[in-house]
Amino acid sequence: MIKRIEKTKIMHRVVVNNGTAYLGGIIADDVSVGMGGQVTQICGKLDQMLAMAGSDKTKLLSAQLFITNMSLKDEMNEAWLSWLDGNDLPARATIGVADLGKPEILIEVVVTAAV
Repeated sequence: MIKRIEKTKIMHRVVVNNGTAYLGGIIADDVSVGMGGQVTQICGKLDQMLAMAGSDKTKLLSAQLFITNMSLKDEMNEAWLSWLDGNDLPARATIGVADLGKPEILIEVVVTAAV
């Protein structure tokens, strides 16, 4: 059975199927802050959405981090690792992109987790 959570105009934020939760792209609410602040906000939102799906960050399977400035990768990694226990890291890709819709948006994160 497919479970869809938190519908928006264009998607559901979370779709759960066959023991796996798929989260749509997540950006920070306050994009006036730097990379570290945006990652911290995103991680808080991930906690909330994973909980709605019946999961948590220890069950992350994969993560895709889309960033607009690779020179900010170290700052991104620092905030990311402060959220995760080093034993439960997901498979991950960091993808450099030219644009995420607004110049202030520095990062968008997509994750998949077990439930």
